[in-house]
Amino acid sequence: MIHPWESDKLREECGIFGYYGKPVERSSAHEDGLSLDAVAMTTIGLHALQHRGQEAAGVTTFDGSEFHTYREMGHVADQLNKPEIHRQLPGHSAIGHVRYSTAGESTIHNAQPLFAEIPTGGFAYAHNGNLSNAQLLRRQLISQGSIFQSKCDSEVIVHLTARSSYRTLEDRLIDALRMVEGAYSLVALTTAALIGIRDPLGIRPLVLGRIERDGSWILASETCALDIVGARLVRSIKPGEMIVISKDGCESHFPFNKAKPKPCIFEHVYFTRPDSIIDNVSVYEVRKRIGAELCAENPVDADLVVPVPDSGTPAAIGYSQAAGLPFELGIIRNHYVGRTFIEPGASIRNLGVKLKHNPNRSILKGKRLILIDDSIVRGTTSSKIVTMLRECDVREIHLRIASPPTSYSCFYGVDTPQRGELMAAQHNLNMEKMCETIGADSLAFLSIDGLYRATGQTRRNNASPQYCDACFTGEYPTKLTDMGETESGELI
Repeated sequence: MIHPWESDKLREECGIFGYYGKPVERSSAHEDGLSLDAVAMTTIGLHALQHRGQEAAGVTTFDGSEFHTYREMGHVADQLNKPEIHRQLPGHSAIGHVRYSTAGESTIHNAQPLFAEIPTGGFAYAHNGNLSNAQLLRRQLISQGSIFQSKCDSEVIVHLTARSSYRTLEDRLIDALRMVEGAYSLVALTTAALIGIRDPLGIRPLVLGRIERDGSWILASETCALDIVGARLVRSIKPGEMIVISKDGCESHFPFNKAKPKPCIFEHVYFTRPDSIIDNVSVYEVRKRIGAELCAENPVDADLVVPVPDSGTPAAIGYSQAAGLPFELGIIRNHYVGRTFIEPGASIRNLGVKLKHNPNRSILKGKRLILIDDSIVRGTTSSKIVTMLRECDVREIHLRIASPPTSYSCFYGVDTPQRGELMAAQHNLNMEKMCETIGADSLAFLSIDGLYRATGQTRRNNASPQYCDACFTGEYPTKLTDMGETESGELI
């Protein structure tokens, strides 16, 4: 469960990590003091991916004969950084997962990695994304006798893999994934291999890394996880690619029908850590270019450029540099709110955004501000921040948003409100009404073309986009079987 004052953000999906190394003695350690056993490396990697999911964390290892799994609700630092846990998870290969629920309740039963004994042997896997036909497949599988242990969509893949008639685990998994729709990047662990797969559209990210000092291999959602374990980025896994890492090395396969890639453009805006690289492009540099594009499209006469921390900071730097205006930290974020107030009473709830953000009053009084944020979802947090700043006697607040209006829900692994709860949809993209609701002096969003320019791409009106931008345009790249549609095509 998230704080009410945090519910106005698109929530990160999940983060996955895989490690394949040579068998080592549990007592051995590298000269830098970091144990090279799989659970230690996977735990460290998951630390770097914590921003992608904060509800649960888990690791599965394989020691050459048995699989070992530990999953718990909470953060990596709280649940996996325990010597006794590491002693329970021996092995030279491992996969790990940090979860934010997009399908299924926030309970330990839905935490990952998932594990099952199937005809080919033990099979563990962790999934980032969302299957848009999981409910249909689940009903069919249950009617055929499958017994589910969780409510998460990812478990569908386990049952489809187990029921496949193919001989090898790899072929069974391919057979299963050919039946699903939607977005998936996944890592799987078998008795013989570490497997990584990215869906044919490449909606969710996955990268391959190598630790040169011992020849171990890494799979991860983002390059920042490679950095923290000292791995070199080999490359991004291509859309529709399957990587099989075993004692024989690293093999690449393309078992799915080729499709035009549609990676999620919101990874550039918000989800990915700014120090990560997406397809050889720095996320931090893209976000600064987003700010520059926002300035070019929506200039305003003001005194200071102030970000809503932390996600608005790189774009605010870019806006500041393009506008020739001072950049100031006018809002200070408290990074240690944690989970203290899981179900706050009225008095705590009324404190709202102040538990997380506090104005830097000494630089705000009497100033005309350009306030930069990455997105607006419901608009509740934006209005609270504007009210908070008004209390500091600022002269003007001009809110600039470093993405187009979020007008549609995401069904590919991002927890978005129903469309009727989105401010842009509620006000039918009426900027004056949205600005009045928030309480700013002016409001403007980056255009979809400006966002594409910042990523180095071009989106033409009559051309298929290079990214999945459905949350802005409503142009979904796959079927939405579980959602249902009216005759007019409008999502129910």
